[in-house]
Amino acid sequence: METKKYSSYAEIERDLEILKLEKDINYQKLVLSFQKTKESITPQNIIGGVFSSYKDYISHSYPKILQTILPYIIGWFVNKKRGN
Repeated sequence: METKKYSSYAEIERDLEILKLEKDINYQKLVLSFQKTKESITPQNIIGGVFSSYKDYISHSYPKILQTILPYIIGWFVNKKRGN
């Protein structure tokens, strides 16, 4: 970072004002982020997220489960008809 040389107090004041505004903007971003995080950590959202993840897992693995279990079910029905 280069050292800036100022020729007047007005330049210093202007840069200080810019830094103050940047600090205020960053603080407001932090406050907003904290509020959003606080709102997202509610029992409803946590439970909803868990069920949503579980539902996605089941819905994506459902065809694979059917492909694995279906031959056993068909075999069981065939053996039941034969009387085994």
